[in-house]
Amino acid sequence: MIPQEIFEEALLEFFAPVRPFLDDPKVSEVMINGPNQVFIEKGGKLELTNARFENTEALIAALRTAAQFAGKFVDETRPILEGRMPDGSRLQAIIPPAGPGGPFIAIRRFFKETLTVELLIRFGSMGQDAADTLKVLVEAKLNVIIAGGTGSGKTSMLNALSSFIPDGERIVVIEDSKEVQLQKTHVVQLEARAPDPKGRGAVTIRDLFKATLRMRPDRVVIGEIRGGEALDIVQAMTSGHGGCMGTCHATYPRDTMTRLETMCMMSDIDMPLPAMRAQLGSGINMIVQVARLQDGSRKTTHITEVLGYDADTGKYQMHDIFARQYHGLGPNGEIVSEFGPTGNIPHCEEQLREHGVELPPVIYDAARRRGIDPNHRGHG
Repeated sequence: MIPQEIFEEALLEFFAPVRPFLDDPKVSEVMINGPNQVFIEKGGKLELTNARFENTEALIAALRTAAQFAGKFVDETRPILEGRMPDGSRLQAIIPPAGPGGPFIAIRRFFKETLTVELLIRFGSMGQDAADTLKVLVEAKLNVIIAGGTGSGKTSMLNALSSFIPDGERIVVIEDSKEVQLQKTHVVQLEARAPDPKGRGAVTIRDLFKATLRMRPDRVVIGEIRGGEALDIVQAMTSGHGGCMGTCHATYPRDTMTRLETMCMMSDIDMPLPAMRAQLGSGINMIVQVARLQDGSRKTTHITEVLGYDADTGKYQMHDIFARQYHGLGPNGEIVSEFGPTGNIPHCEEQLREHGVELPPVIYDAARRRGIDPNHRGHG
């Protein structure tokens, strides 16, 4: 058996042409488009580098070693690889024939420094008022979905929000590939597994989720919801498993609901569409929308409350508690924007009071500016 440290170093030797980028804390992604073209993402911007691999065979050899490191396989009959580098960075690769001209590889960096809420505030992703609001929502065990596009910072936001989970709660994390770094003591990390070359041994997110519900979780965190497991998760949310958190790919809060709806329909459970939509509208309480803006900055764009599903109009009832307003470009090409309360008062106040927490005063101040009486509950 090869010692782990030697195996890790051997793997990194295969990636020697891009090793400097893998060691650079400012690089967030390394993208290899065949042996002769390497891009990196730095500060939210793409840069073409001078790095080159010797030939296609050298890249294939690197990927075979990465697959072995991850306990997986990659060849012409299985041309897609999802794995991890020694530091935990996520590797996704597609080799010929599925990727003519490849192999194509994207390595999403894994940062040892956990992104905290304080850092998100310092980077301008949100302000203290929004952070205080999210703290209250998480403490009160509302079900929160963090949505955004590729590279928008969904997992970073999930990691940051985990710091608001009260101490003493048992948290089970379910992922396809381990990325979530919860800032808590009692965490059970579970990871899905692809089948072996003979199609055996697969463990899906759905399998893990169903097993998790019998492991006495106080919270269930799903790294990314991407398939039929969405329906299992929503049904758990509506049957007493509060405080669920997860991420999903979507551009706007309303798109998040329709995307979850589509994923629920991937399930093998036959459920009438109106019933499914009613469960979605009831199970999901809050959507935290994040985005990577045109200037490369990552921002929180919405904190949106889901109020339910209206069968008469065929629409999900939602309103923004916080929203980002845009004010054009600054002198250096940066996008000038402001993230603040909308004046809508959340309908979940009763649940907040049950957990002994209250919304920050700024939400009620914004309501008064709109002429809404904060004492008139359920307004907005």
